[in-house]
Amino acid sequence: MSVLERLSSGTMYLICGAIIAFVAAVCVVFLIRAWRMGKAIGMDTKKMKQAVTASATFSVLPSIGILLGVIALSGSLGVPWPWLRLSVIGALHYETQVAAAAAEQVGLSELSGSLMTPKAFTTIALLMSLCIMWGMILSTLFNSKYLNRLRGKSANTPAENRKKGGFGDVAMSAMFVGMVSAYIGSYIGDFVSGHGRFTFAGSWTPLAVAAVSAAAMGLFTWLAEKKNMRWLDSFSIAGSMLIGMLAAVLIGK
Repeated sequence: MSVLERLSSGTMYLICGAIIAFVAAVCVVFLIRAWRMGKAIGMDTKKMKQAVTASATFSVLPSIGILLGVIALSGSLGVPWPWLRLSVIGALHYETQVAAAAAEQVGLSELSGSLMTPKAFTTIALLMSLCIMWGMILSTLFNSKYLNRLRGKSANTPAENRKKGGFGDVAMSAMFVGMVSAYIGSYIGDFVSGHGRFTFAGSWTPLAVAAVSAAAMGLFTWLAEKKNMRWLDSFSIAGSMLIGMLAAVLIGK
């Protein structure tokens, strides 16, 4: 049995499925408690039903991006592990980036099922888990105090200044821009390469796909902000991913 077959074995499905079932059960418990609390404080039942229906509807398309991530990683890490990661706590851009970086460090030329070894998978899975667990730990330790500070600042801050956001918003935006710039820089480096001179010898497909995806995201943002189509905010990331993947398929033909 190959490593990839073992990673998609019944035992892996059982372990990962049990964890996902537990998290799903917790979600159901909170849903029931929230519904009961809403009725207890006198909220309109019709409006609560509309909120549940709208939330379920707007969750469908963004979840397609998660499914695409599971499919993309399943060829190298099996199905259960990506399913667990992206169902519970992971994010597509994080999981793929960390998995690829870990694979490179253990000597794999690429993140591929044919090259996967037990040692490589163990290292990849451990790194993916360790790097993302700090959000939960820090939230558990400091969120209460941080929320109290936010409430105090919100009460003492003029309304026109609250919209500007704080350091957290700026830091997240800067981190995201830096991550995108690193990817774009690597694409440009692969495309423009040579010994002492520039030669356009690499593949231009990643750059073209990045441009198409950025254009799609820009269109979604413009429609949401300028045409008051706010419902597109929930679909913009998944929609841009799908358009980018379609562009990759068409360009790669």
